[in-house]
Amino acid sequence: MNNRNGNGALPVAIVGAGFSGTLMAINLLRNGVRVVLIERKDAQLAKGLAFGTRWPEHLLNVRAANMSAFPDDQANFLRWIGHSGDEQANRFVPRLSYGLYLRELLIRALAEAGPNALIVNAEACSARFEDGRVLVEMADGDEIEARALVLALGNFPPSPHPVLAAIPEDRRFTDPWQPGTLEKIEEVDHVLLIGTGLTAADMVLSLDKAGFKGRITALSRRGLKPLSHAESGPSVDYVPAPEERGSQLVRRVRARAAEIGWRAAVDELRPHTQNLWRRHDEAGQRRFLHHLRPYWDVHRHRLAPDVAKRIAEIEAEGRLEFVAGKLVSAEPTESGVSVAYRPRGKDELVRLGVSRTINCTGPEGDLMRSGAPLVKDLLAQGKVRSDAHRLGLDVDHLGRVRDIDGEPQDTLFAVGPVTKGEAWEIVAVPDIRRQVWNLARYLADAHWVGGEGL
Repeated sequence: MNNRNGNGALPVAIVGAGFSGTLMAINLLRNGVRVVLIERKDAQLAKGLAFGTRWPEHLLNVRAANMSAFPDDQANFLRWIGHSGDEQANRFVPRLSYGLYLRELLIRALAEAGPNALIVNAEACSARFEDGRVLVEMADGDEIEARALVLALGNFPPSPHPVLAAIPEDRRFTDPWQPGTLEKIEEVDHVLLIGTGLTAADMVLSLDKAGFKGRITALSRRGLKPLSHAESGPSVDYVPAPEERGSQLVRRVRARAAEIGWRAAVDELRPHTQNLWRRHDEAGQRRFLHHLRPYWDVHRHRLAPDVAKRIAEIEAEGRLEFVAGKLVSAEPTESGVSVAYRPRGKDELVRLGVSRTINCTGPEGDLMRSGAPLVKDLLAQGKVRSDAHRLGLDVDHLGRVRDIDGEPQDTLFAVGPVTKGEAWEIVAVPDIRRQVWNLARYLADAHWVGGEGL
């Protein structure tokens, strides 16, 4: 069994080289910490799911002005892309471009770090924790010795919809990003999208760009579609964190929306959202997830104005319909799928004949449904557990992963969307960049030198 570390202080091992893992590696290297970045051979280094899209019509949902990778250099991305002036800073650029930006940042950090950085193209399948160090084993049998392990697992793939289990795989696409989703689209006359959020919007654009001229039905429990950003950037004054909780907080936001507009009312919560989530107990968080989450999502996670306009145009042409209802049944037919759904608030079923279905419900967060070997291994050891709402890993405020007994561990950390249960708002670039910035500084603290531990 080979050990790839070489000499010197033990590195920090990072599993996952999407946005969270890439930025974690860059920040650690900037702080003089040795890093081993581990990613599967078939994955897109430094891009991940969000920024590894092949389609240029997929735009960022955040303005260019707020997409710097570094909280201490807010204009970094603007300089890289060559933008200047308010008009350019307000643009929503292709996600492809942002993926290239991240990759260039990583390459530069690797070049400057020299022997302090190592990329391992292999799948991490297990980890052992011994004497304040971590031994990460690859699927090929090689082993990495580290002083800490950071899980930057990104978003887990969506789970199959149970109603569609009997449908042939060439007619149902569980993961909208899997190869073949848009193949032979000229033979398709009606597509059913399960979900009406940002992923559904991406698929509508991609179908349109691919030349699809048939019908698209987007179905979700409430039929809510993402709202649009304003044409120009928000100018929201900082306000102190609200003292209200629960229904009182909802009433406050509604009152503010009537006063300053709904976008500004939501945006002024942005500096406080994570702490507002933490101030609610488990029951309060669960009520939010059950009753308010869909409405929060469409107001908080908005479409670029150009995207929203194109979606509206396709709707106006009669090619796209957003529907509120529950998928009840699905059966294969000679040429497609026969589905039935129950419209929201009604008893009578509506039946549709579609050519294919695409799952746009978004990523899975439940660890128990993850097929990743490393996650399965850590679960079996009792080294990780789900958060109370099964949104991802249970972690503390620092990002230390809690074990089966709820104890935070000093050599196992997590960043990015898998920490959603602790922070809630941890999927957008501004939130993740602050999280990895803080964790990198923590791990670079002097008492870590030499791998002595905390």
